[in-house]
Amino acid sequence: MLKRQGIWAGRTFFVLLLVLAVRSAAAARSPVLAAKARKQGRYSVLDFHAAGDGKTDDAPAFLEAWQTACSDGSSPVLVIPGGWTFLLSKIRFQGSCKSPITVQLDGNIVAPNYIWTAESDNLLTFYRIDNLTVAGNGQIDGRGAIWWSCYNHKLLAFAYCNNLWVRNIHLKDSAEKHMTLYRCSQAHVDSVSVTAPAHSPNTDGINMALSDHVYISSCSMQTGDDCVSILSGTTDAYVTDTTCGPGHGISVGSLGGANSKSALVERITVSNCSFVGTLTGVRIKSWQGGTGKANGFLFENLNMTAVRFPIDIDQFYCPPGNCPTRDGGVAITDARFINIHGTSSEKQAIQILCSQSVPCRGIYLHDVTLYWNKKNHVSQAQSRILNAHGTIVGNVVPEVQFITAQ
Repeated sequence: MLKRQGIWAGRTFFVLLLVLAVRSAAAARSPVLAAKARKQGRYSVLDFHAAGDGKTDDAPAFLEAWQTACSDGSSPVLVIPGGWTFLLSKIRFQGSCKSPITVQLDGNIVAPNYIWTAESDNLLTFYRIDNLTVAGNGQIDGRGAIWWSCYNHKLLAFAYCNNLWVRNIHLKDSAEKHMTLYRCSQAHVDSVSVTAPAHSPNTDGINMALSDHVYISSCSMQTGDDCVSILSGTTDAYVTDTTCGPGHGISVGSLGGANSKSALVERITVSNCSFVGTLTGVRIKSWQGGTGKANGFLFENLNMTAVRFPIDIDQFYCPPGNCPTRDGGVAITDARFINIHGTSSEKQAIQILCSQSVPCRGIYLHDVTLYWNKKNHVSQAQSRILNAHGTIVGNVVPEVQFITAQ
């Protein structure tokens, strides 16, 4: 009898827990608790009727939640809760907002699994929003494989956003670039991971243009293209404590392409980063015949493992492979490479190829040791230097010979 009573009591307690759980879940969506949450400055997309089933388009609910939060003047938080998957079609979050705003991304966002546009576009865009923070443990999955043979479609874009913070989120399989920063100032990207297959085309990790004071730290980039791409109009950018590979490395450019305006990139620092199995390590690339300048580079404390070209300056950038010879070029000056060590996957570990009409100046190599990893055996690497003026300090391997020391 006592045993049956114990079983019955246990079952009653279990049923009570279920009832309480159901009531709690229902209460979480109730208008009363939703209103209370809003009073506290937290706006969950679930309170705006987001389904979170990964099948229903939740863009209308996200936009309604955003508009409500954006109009709150007490530093609101837009909550995308964990444990849910939200399908989003193309969506644009518009500023300005009444106060600093945070997007707490703990759930998962997925793109539609079909071709939804024939134009170059972004899945998520944050536009003209100052004092924005996007943080959390959630993931944005671009389901990019269906796009890789067709249209340009980017995953997450920030345009005209000042004092921006992006922390901890995960980006996966964008159709093209994973994150773009356009005309942003004081942008901080920390502990963000990007993953896409090595064969995926143009899947840059972070792409920036016409932006200043950009800080990228403690990120992990596995992509099919540049881990970080720094385009014209970018000044005062810093990439630190970041791993890259697979991918094409951390690249400045390409600069000075056809029909482009005069290029300008200044004061770029890449430090304490690791590259594994990438096409290049650190690279500055420009087209022949361009105009403008790129100067003030510091590449220091870098580790290379089986990187095809660990150090690469190329004023003859031409992916098609059949570009005609043209005079002129973007002037590349004051590029310092300090404390860089590791291995290359090709015999030519260092290439600095500059135009005869606009030679590179102020190239500085200090404490650089790179060997050729030839079929798992370390061999002597080589360098190729063309029309470059620079300075060698300390031990530099392979041997580099500039035109003149400056």
